[in-house]
Amino acid sequence: MNAGSTSARRVLVVDDNIDSAVSLSILLTMYGHEVQTAHDGHAAFALAKNFTPEVVVLDIGLPGIDGLEVARRIRTELRLADALLVAMTGYGQDEDRARSQEAGFNAHLIKPVDSQSIQALIEHFRFKRPLSQPDKLTSAEEP
Repeated sequence: MNAGSTSARRVLVVDDNIDSAVSLSILLTMYGHEVQTAHDGHAAFALAKNFTPEVVVLDIGLPGIDGLEVARRIRTELRLADALLVAMTGYGQDEDRARSQEAGFNAHLIKPVDSQSIQALIEHFRFKRPLSQPDKLTSAEEP
């Protein structure tokens, strides 16, 4: 694990399995990312509005709004076209992958998902915005 990586991003992890979401969040934080978690589709969308994640790791089988609909809304309503959306799911058939791609996901990973796979996607994704600067974001938010 490359803790303290210089490729820090704002990451939203969404999984209704709380232990899984928290574990993945801890590991991604160790890579240097700023991570927030949500456990259902409604909370994920609300959090994405305020957090404006650069990466969203999103379970498809969520209660309430499923992950496919959350991805569509993130892409259209929040205009986060530049974000890396990663489907994290137990569904791995060709039609499942096609549905996730149609919903706006950049990648489709089958559970269990390890943090190294997600970190590799983050490191190789061509972000259009420069790296997050957490210190600058914090100081800019202060009155």
